[in-house]
Amino acid sequence: MQKSLILALAIIGVAIILGASLLVYLNENKPQARPVTQYTYRVVNTYPHDTNAFTEGLVYSDGYLYESTGLNGASTLRLVNLTTGIVLKQIQLPSQYFGEGITIVNNSIIQLTWQSHIGFVYDKNSFDQLSNFTYSTEGWSLTYNGKQLIMDDGTDNLYFLNPTTFQRIGQVQVHDGNKLIVNINELEYINGDVYANIWMTNTIAIINPQTGQVKGWIDLTGLPGAPISNGDNVLNGIAYDQSSDKLFVTGKDWPNLYQIDLIPETSSPA
Repeated sequence: MQKSLILALAIIGVAIILGASLLVYLNENKPQARPVTQYTYRVVNTYPHDTNAFTEGLVYSDGYLYESTGLNGASTLRLVNLTTGIVLKQIQLPSQYFGEGITIVNNSIIQLTWQSHIGFVYDKNSFDQLSNFTYSTEGWSLTYNGKQLIMDDGTDNLYFLNPTTFQRIGQVQVHDGNKLIVNINELEYINGDVYANIWMTNTIAIINPQTGQVKGWIDLTGLPGAPISNGDNVLNGIAYDQSSDKLFVTGKDWPNLYQIDLIPETSSPA
């Protein structure tokens, strides 16, 4: 009996040691939370922007801006001269549609509408409508990562769509640590990350599209023409010139579009 007790105690002791060692190992080797970088900005250039452009989507391509504007009866798709703000080409959507986000895939422009559950595909050069497609959620914004369309509906979700069939092929929830980030609005895919306006704020989230984790926050408070208290005229519009690494931002009915540089301030754990 005494030998059995000693053996049992020995086994328990070994188990405790092994368990403690395992906990130490797991703690030392667990994935570390990557820091979330806080950014401010510097205005590099200021360009005119149409104060009647209720900006919902913005893309830079081949030296020009392509812009989608909203509101029923005032929704448009536009080709805009970057430096002058002059609208070079425009079509107006039928009054039942509220225009939303756009992106460019090859020689086509894809445009969402808000609550009609329908999107339109246009020829990039002529703006002739080529086709349309449907989706089950609201349509807020759209961008393209070179393989998939990335869409949002104003919730905390990013949806991945096949760029040919427009069928949903995946989704992630956007979060900063344990906090879900809602009201995701205008999107732009930049160097592997998704930049997203957060509706009714002066902030842009930088999101890892594989995990949904926010990697950074851009605070554009104080940007001229960005009074958050001024009704619906909020920050909304991100465009990126890949060839020269230029970032552009504007807002709904703002008088200006800005080229900005990002300035990292601090990092905090995710």
